[in-house]
Amino acid sequence: MGTLLIFSFVLLVIKRYRRCPSNQVLVLYGKVGGGQSARCMHGGGAFVWPLIQNYAYLNLDPLQIEIPLKGALSAENIRINVPSVFTVAIGTESAVMQNAAVRLLGLSKQQVNDQARDIIFGQMRQTIASLEIENINRDRDTFRHSIQEGLEPELRKIGLVLLNVNITDITDESGYIEAIGRKAAAEAIQQAVIDVAEQQKRGAIGVASAERERAIEVAEAERIKQIGVTEANQQQAIKVAELERDRVVGEESAELDKEAQVKEAEMSKRIRVADADASATEGENKAAAKVAQVNADLAVDRANARQRGEIRKREAEAAILEAQYTAEAQAAAELAKKVEMERRAEVEAVAKADKARIVVDAEAEAERRRIEAEGEAAAIFARLDAEARGQYEILRQKGLGLKEIVDGVGGADRAFQLLMLEHMDFLAEQSSKAIQNIKFDKITVWEGGGQADGQSSTGKFLQGLASSLPPVLHM
Repeated sequence: MGTLLIFSFVLLVIKRYRRCPSNQVLVLYGKVGGGQSARCMHGGGAFVWPLIQNYAYLNLDPLQIEIPLKGALSAENIRINVPSVFTVAIGTESAVMQNAAVRLLGLSKQQVNDQARDIIFGQMRQTIASLEIENINRDRDTFRHSIQEGLEPELRKIGLVLLNVNITDITDESGYIEAIGRKAAAEAIQQAVIDVAEQQKRGAIGVASAERERAIEVAEAERIKQIGVTEANQQQAIKVAELERDRVVGEESAELDKEAQVKEAEMSKRIRVADADASATEGENKAAAKVAQVNADLAVDRANARQRGEIRKREAEAAILEAQYTAEAQAAAELAKKVEMERRAEVEAVAKADKARIVVDAEAEAERRRIEAEGEAAAIFARLDAEARGQYEILRQKGLGLKEIVDGVGGADRAFQLLMLEHMDFLAEQSSKAIQNIKFDKITVWEGGGQADGQSSTGKFLQGLASSLPPVLHM
């Protein structure tokens, strides 16, 4: 018997113990204690007491909800369309699971979807109404965060959490967003034109700088070449002059030595033949004179050679200076050409940028005026239509009222008399205004006594006056 009871208890525990999968929430309801209507758990398991407790599961699978929002009013009272896709799921936090157990337990997937859709529609309209179209279109991340901040607390109230917001598109019925896009495209085109002009200017400056540096380097190399050639020619001329001078001096020295030897031989012969002293003196004098003549000729030749070398040196220096001046003139011409190209590029870039800006501003101004004109025309049409409808309603109600008066008093004549009595004070006021500037000294009424019908003449006069007023009004 004890074994049977133990086996029954174990079997009961096995059958009433419920495990919770990772993609579901186990909800125990009934007598769960702690003053709660339900106890929720994600993962693990729990024993479900028979009779006093029961259980159910909430699915944690994400729900994708398409929101085809159209005609939502923005802060500028412009209707926009914001089709979006929201992904929600039941939360796993304790408070959120408790709310889901209270609000969503037992509902189908479509019913949960409908509840979330209603909340999302309302929060999106509220968020859009607090923002301007330009801010919504320019900063969509901020717009999405605003929707999330407003939507998440509301979804948590029914046990849902927001997983993702995907805004498919943002459009408006009046074309305002399209106009903003055209404006941004025009600004981008204008900036691109400016950037292209700037790059072209930089390219032209770089080419001109490279050409200038190349011209300077070529001129410098040419100058060095000319200097080298000139120096080589000068050294060659000097060397040739020195060699020529040495040759002439050598020849003259050899000639002098030869003549001296001859003269010495002759002098010795004469000394031996004649008077040695006289012959020696005469020979010495002649030799001295010859030496002086040779020295004078040598000095003249040296001076001529030095003069020719100086002249060639001056000519070489003049050629070098001429080459330098020519290179500097070419460099100055290239520099002037580069400056002209830079200024022309700057002027053309500014002119193109101004032209693009003027065209874009004109198109934007024309579009703005067209939109304002359409808005004013729509407002005028609506105002005139409302006024016409109001006048028509006033006249219709007045006609219905007059018809009821005619039917109520028994005919148009009686109704006319009744209306005349209502306006008698106005007629009297207008009649008094007509004669208010006329001065009457006095008014005399003659009464001759009663008539046969018992009425006085004055009374009959007033009755006749009253009966004559309706025909007067027809005039």
